[in-house]
Amino acid sequence: MKKLTEAEITERIKELEYWDYIDEVLHTSLDFKNFADAFAMMCRIAFEAERLDHHPEWTNVYNNLSISLTTHSAGGITEKDFELATIIENIIKGE
Repeated sequence: MKKLTEAEITERIKELEYWDYIDEVLHTSLDFKNFADAFAMMCRIAFEAERLDHHPEWTNVYNNLSISLTTHSAGGITEKDFELATIIENIIKGE
């Protein structure tokens, strides 16, 4: 998996509504109605992450879910990170 350049990342991030490029990772922080809703979203994302064999770094505190994506084996952001970020966006939007 090839690490994307800063220019490629800057261009691709424009396609994502909920994500930022911070400290060399794709990052989002999402608030839900309650803990159960946040946890349910984590479960839905977990199945997709497992299918892609690409797992997020995330934390959950009550109703907040914070997600960071990077490809450690490539030393940065790759297409796989953008693929998972797009899938997560689609889940959030109910698509």
